[in-house]
Amino acid sequence: MAIRKQAFRIGKLSEALDAGKVPLSPVVRAGDFVFVSGQPPVDQRTGKLIKGDVAAQTAQSLENVKLCLETAGSSLDQVVKCTVYITNAAYFATVNKVYARYFPRNRPARTFCVVGSWPIPFDIEIECIAIANAPPRTAAARRGKGRRPAGKIAGRARKA
Repeated sequence: MAIRKQAFRIGKLSEALDAGKVPLSPVVRAGDFVFVSGQPPVDQRTGKLIKGDVAAQTAQSLENVKLCLETAGSSLDQVVKCTVYITNAAYFATVNKVYARYFPRNRPARTFCVVGSWPIPFDIEIECIAIANAPPRTAAARRGKGRRPAGKIAGRARKA
């Protein structure tokens, strides 16, 4: 059986990528694995960068990772490897304090890399690899609505 690859769009996160002409998917599922691209601190509601201290930026980046994982059928407890990219090694303790809240037990492997800068002003980006443990969520399910019942198209019975 061939492994299937499925790329996902993630609302304002994908819109921000499109606006910046960044050619990537925020999250891809391949078989039983989920690959989350580096998530900068983009506000999920507005698509704008979160500015300010690195603790707030770290929390937003991890919220974005969490949303990507859940959309693709995984979760933070299924993460096997994270890579944290940061602009200043002095942020290590601050990042760890926030990171520990998102991974309180059974923590994934992690690499902490200091980078020069990005073409837009933010200090952190976090990517990960996780195990897929559920079917991908539909946009309707993410909004709290169920899927349409089988055999129905927009409220009408499907023709045979």
